[in-house]
Amino acid sequence: MTATLQSSPETCHWGYFEASRPPALTIQSGDEVIINTVSGAPNCLPPEGFHVPPELYDIHKAGPPPMPGHILTGPVAVEGAMPGDVLKVDILDVALRQDWGYNFIRPLAGTLPQDFTETYHSNIPLDAERGIARLPWGLELPLAPFFGVMAVAPPPEWGRIATIEPRKHGGNLDNKELVAGSTLYLPIFNEGALFSCGDGHGSQGDGEVCVTAIETALQGRFRLTVLKDRTLSYPQAETPTHVITMGMAPDLDRCAEMALRDMIALVSERAGISREDAYVLCSLAGDLRITQTVNREKGVHMMMAKDLIGG
Repeated sequence: MTATLQSSPETCHWGYFEASRPPALTIQSGDEVIINTVSGAPNCLPPEGFHVPPELYDIHKAGPPPMPGHILTGPVAVEGAMPGDVLKVDILDVALRQDWGYNFIRPLAGTLPQDFTETYHSNIPLDAERGIARLPWGLELPLAPFFGVMAVAPPPEWGRIATIEPRKHGGNLDNKELVAGSTLYLPIFNEGALFSCGDGHGSQGDGEVCVTAIETALQGRFRLTVLKDRTLSYPQAETPTHVITMGMAPDLDRCAEMALRDMIALVSERAGISREDAYVLCSLAGDLRITQTVNREKGVHMMMAKDLIGG
């Protein structure tokens, strides 16, 4: 079955995650769900002539968020999901919902917080048919849309937390590998899992160095499946060709260590080799990549080709 969750003031939570937020929709494990998302505060809106999803105006009218962060649609509860299980998120399709995106540079933010002293806002036209974004100086940049934020609800004892920092429940991963055709695995901390998504990106480089990508509204089609036979302490993912482990922490060295340790364990299990041999393979064929350097909790992900570890 396929359900649809529209974005609206009632189905969106702006700026925060909280385990006590009731589900906006409940589905069965293995069902597909279409989720519509929006993005941006009033100062992000484009000039006349562009399509703005009408619910974005309604969300703005409801007032500012309780804390700075992203507009997320959800949560979606999955029947049978319990703490200790894993949520398998198959990303089946990602599509644009509007013909524009935006990008901001802000003083005291980004990877170079002291270097740019003025706010700089770019409105970026998007052409879904051609699959390109037109940048202000005329460059046509290929689109590769994905959701910057995908998450289950955090542990209840955390209370209300910002959407800005990625953590073990997922959140603001900003991993550009998570396009349509990829799969995200998230450890579950609450009954129902409570999956939300948002922070649509039309395109982003590894690092997302000025804080923002091409921020836009997206529609995602997901298959959400509860895995009872798998344990996971931190998000992992896979593409058609690679497995991915992740580390998020304020220090990039720590991020790299986290992603590497999880990849050693994953490779050892999948390939049936010792930890020592898995460590060697990570050195010879694994790729550490900087996910993002701007979300207070920075990110590194490690990629390993599936055909090297048994598919």
